[in-house]
Amino acid sequence: MMTDPIADMLTRIRNAQRAQKRFVEIPFSKVKFAIAKILSEQEYLGSVEKSEGMPALIKAELRYNGKTPVISTLNRESTPGHRKYRKTQELPQVLNGYGIAIVSTSQGIMTALEAKQKGIGGELLCTVY
Repeated sequence: MMTDPIADMLTRIRNAQRAQKRFVEIPFSKVKFAIAKILSEQEYLGSVEKSEGMPALIKAELRYNGKTPVISTLNRESTPGHRKYRKTQELPQVLNGYGIAIVSTSQGIMTALEAKQKGIGGELLCTVY
């Protein structure tokens, strides 16, 4: 049993980038798929798709600028042992807008910028830049 599947997902992405892999496979869950979709929409990852079968996997394409990965830092903020909840005004702005923070809200998983625009807070999952 895994205690923190989101941290495992982020670690798989970091390790695959260090090994300069083209794709990374991650065990499927709705939360991890939503995070991967956001990373794809923000152009940190290429295509993201769910592969059918047992076990179901998320196959994500990694993006590079030459040989350097597009994602330089991928941090898990809230952990199962120490949850970090933020009000709308307390949501972080990562690198003055050059990075993103991903937040789990009552209306779904979204970037901190989207959550601020909607006026809702939530659990700060991770930051990416």
